[in-house]
Amino acid sequence: MIIGLGIDIVDLTGFKDRLNDDLLAELFLPGEIEYCRTQVRSWENFAGRFAAKEAAFKALGEGLEQGLRFNQVEVLRADSGAVSLKFHGRVAERAADKGVLNTFVSISHSRSNAIAVVIVEGE
Repeated sequence: MIIGLGIDIVDLTGFKDRLNDDLLAELFLPGEIEYCRTQVRSWENFAGRFAAKEAAFKALGEGLEQGLRFNQVEVLRADSGAVSLKFHGRVAERAADKGVLNTFVSISHSRSNAIAVVIVEGE
């Protein structure tokens, strides 16, 4: 059963202009930062991951006001290129409370935008 669906879009120009080490540390986990920095247009990858985190909050129906933090949602990339989410801390607690068993995520980007869709599924 679908518990929630979230979608988010990020303007790459505005996002790229705001990226600095402090913001990266606030939004992303070390593994995410390491991966994105290996990419030619790293800001596109950071923006896609940020969109996925925002979409995850929307799918859960909660966000910053409920104590969720961006660095509590980890975007993982398999060797195949498939993307998945791993929840930590307060996000993991809220997902468990809501009965979340699976997440589905899709990220895409163009030269001007990054977009992500997240579905959270339970029993």
